[in-house]
Amino acid sequence: MNTLIGKLWHHLPAKEVVELLEGDAAKGLDLFQVKHLQETFGPNTITAKRGKRPWQRFLLQFHQPLIYILIAAGIITAFLHEWVDSGVIFGVVMVNAIIGYIQEAKAVNALASLARTMTSEATVLRQGEKKRISATELVPGDIVLLSSGDKVPADMRLLAVRNLRVDESALTGESLPVEKREGDLGRDTLLADRLNMVYASTLVTYGQGKGIVTAIGNHTEVGRISEMIAAVDELATPLTRKIARFSHILLYAILAMAALTIVIGVLRGQPLFDMFLAAVALAVGAIPEGLPAAVTITLAIGVSRMAKRRALIRKLPAVETLGSTTVICSDKTGTLTENQMTVQEIMAGGVVYEVTGAGYDPSAGKILPADGSPDPGASPVLAECLRAGVLCNDSMLSNKDGEWQVQGDPTEGALLVAAIKGGGNLTAYKNRFPRLDTLPFESEYQYMATLHAGEDGAERLVYVKGSTEAVLARCGSRLDTAGALSGLDAAEIHHQVERLAGKGLRVLAFAGKKLPAAVDRLTHDDVRSDLVFIGFMAMIDPPRDSAVQAVRVCRAAGIQVKMITGDHAVTAAAIADQIGLHGMTTENGGRPRVLTGSDLVALADRELIEQVEETTVFARVAPDQKLRLVEALQSRGHVVAMTGDGVNDAPALKQANIGVAMGITGTEVAKEAADMVLIDDNFSSIEAAVEEGRGVFDNLTKFIVWTLPTNLGEGLVIIAAILFGVTLPIMPLQILWINMTTAGFLGLMLAFEPKEPGIMTRAPRDPQTPILTRTLIDRILLVGGLLLIGAFALFQWELAKGADLAEARTVAVNAFVVMELFYLFNCRSLTKSVFKLGFFSNAWLFGGVAVMLLIQIVYTYLPVMNTLFQSAPIDLEAWLRIAAAGIITFAIVEFEKWLRLAALRRRAAAS
Repeated sequence: MNTLIGKLWHHLPAKEVVELLEGDAAKGLDLFQVKHLQETFGPNTITAKRGKRPWQRFLLQFHQPLIYILIAAGIITAFLHEWVDSGVIFGVVMVNAIIGYIQEAKAVNALASLARTMTSEATVLRQGEKKRISATELVPGDIVLLSSGDKVPADMRLLAVRNLRVDESALTGESLPVEKREGDLGRDTLLADRLNMVYASTLVTYGQGKGIVTAIGNHTEVGRISEMIAAVDELATPLTRKIARFSHILLYAILAMAALTIVIGVLRGQPLFDMFLAAVALAVGAIPEGLPAAVTITLAIGVSRMAKRRALIRKLPAVETLGSTTVICSDKTGTLTENQMTVQEIMAGGVVYEVTGAGYDPSAGKILPADGSPDPGASPVLAECLRAGVLCNDSMLSNKDGEWQVQGDPTEGALLVAAIKGGGNLTAYKNRFPRLDTLPFESEYQYMATLHAGEDGAERLVYVKGSTEAVLARCGSRLDTAGALSGLDAAEIHHQVERLAGKGLRVLAFAGKKLPAAVDRLTHDDVRSDLVFIGFMAMIDPPRDSAVQAVRVCRAAGIQVKMITGDHAVTAAAIADQIGLHGMTTENGGRPRVLTGSDLVALADRELIEQVEETTVFARVAPDQKLRLVEALQSRGHVVAMTGDGVNDAPALKQANIGVAMGITGTEVAKEAADMVLIDDNFSSIEAAVEEGRGVFDNLTKFIVWTLPTNLGEGLVIIAAILFGVTLPIMPLQILWINMTTAGFLGLMLAFEPKEPGIMTRAPRDPQTPILTRTLIDRILLVGGLLLIGAFALFQWELAKGADLAEARTVAVNAFVVMELFYLFNCRSLTKSVFKLGFFSNAWLFGGVAVMLLIQIVYTYLPVMNTLFQSAPIDLEAWLRIAAAGIITFAIVEFEKWLRLAALRRRAAAS
């Protein structure tokens, strides 16, 4: 039977399906068949792909160039017997490893979460008896009975249905429960359109059904998703790629400078051991020990800021990735829309009414005539239409903890909300007109009908709700604006329905009639003819108002927004149009361009890569196609953020550069596969997260541009001393003091820097652009040179004045610290003058400066520090010269920024 895997079960006749699976539709499988099949196929569970062992995942956290540099720094400081500094450095390495391990362990739970979605019970037919068993015991060929509220335990071909509706939104993205039916379907029918199949992990919302199991465990559609998640490679984020590339360059540069130092010294006749110590000093100086900690802390601060804006980050680098996002691929249902069906238009008595508000909250809107008059409250036919929507209805509307919820079909819930907006009382309607009988909705008839007792008991009232075609075919007249009978203009009604369908709205028609009081049972013959058409209601899952604004901001920021949904093309295009997804190319008078799942199947990969850029909406898309779309965008160099909430979204969420799951409606599978979870399921939170992400990358860049000149300057000071054959101005331990203290008390304060104005009006960074542009490299070289000149000159000045070596070195150390301190203010903006930012807008920075100056005083004057670091007290004149060096550094960098800004303005004016 293994040869049956992958059969087109939806296409084959039901009888052939049963024969191929060796089942029995009447009695089910017998005991020995079940035992044999369980031995062949195993349990109905999803097996998680075995990944790396915990200890392997932990050790791999150290497999990064930047960590190699830190480990080297720790070894060097240990070699110099500076055990405290060595312990601190190794402590930073361990903290980084532990954080990375914890975050990765959470991601590994995605497959385990997916396996848990399969655990449920099932009602099966075995040896002619109904049994309730664990879903894990199911085998292909089992006959399963489904009823309302059941979780579908395996993939099944339906053999019999009675008003069966299944919520497949977690698998296909379809926003409404799907009505299932028997019969064969075309060979190429898409997953979302296979009405004769039900799939594991979906939910039965209404009716009953009987089906034969066609696939279990890993071979189900949800099992295939599990395999796709396992097969997706973990993508390096733009930040991790750039840090890795930068770290490699830095590592090679440090080794080259150290080797050069030894060669130059030996050629000048210096002792080899002294040159080795000088090379060690240079290496210690060139290693930015504070960089990994700065990256982690800056990202963590970004996490905290995003949490305040309703976005929960699961993986630290995702903070920065958001800032470099160029395309957001968004699911429609519940992400861009409210996930609450809402009536938007009503036609009753030939009058069209507009229904305001969105969602299930009745107080959020009201009913108004489209032409402004008359008062809708005075319209008896509108009241009758709303009453029909309440009475011919099996759902309930309730308020729980201030939140309105619908129990039942969301379409019927929308009718209840509309009735309250129109002034109706749901309880009063049902009490005045108690239901006596029901004809439930069946696909054969395309309507639902209910029988009610009249107010005076002298007659019975019948209300019918269904498709426009089915209801109109049974009507002979309609109600006019006054509630009197009049002629039926079917053509006009169809015209209105087509207009609304073109806007993506779903239309339900209503009709009624009166029957004698003796009737207490309703048959289809009773509603076959002579119905009176009351009106229709048109509804849609409306877009969130906040999503409209968020899309507008994203587009202004140069970020493309694309809708990828399992819903129908017309509905998807209508929603896309309302939220402003007017892409580079549009169709049908400005409508966004749409490609369906069928279109994607017909496209080769190269064709898809070409068309994915120009297309705004992708509808009726299968899970593997979502993954393919993300990969197509990435092949064009895009940094892709993918939003979603269902099981079907998980592989694409993991493949995307950043996966964004919904916190309220999202499945655990989606959350575990994602990098970020939106606490409020609001698309606008993504825009806020993108803004914070851009701010985080800016601050990381500022830190790097601030810290590297120090390392460069220290290295250059060592090389200069060797070239000129003079004593080293700073010793390795003093270099460590400078690097560790300034990184912690000065550099990290840039992590708290507020976002610069206009951050969301600039285009996304090119993913290929390195962290350090040519402009920033030039500035690093400039400041590194200034540090070399300032520290070396002041060191020689002190020696020339007769100061001893300890005093001269203390001046050099303080020169480095103070010049870095002044340069810190330059780095608050890499392009603008610090005075245009608001000089005092970062209080943390001034706190860090105060602490840094205090500990430098301790370093300079406390005897124990003089002993530990070979420092010595210096006089006031030395401090004034040090301060002057800092001020000069600040002024030169500000002047350089002004020159570059002026040149940019001239180029802009010329163009």
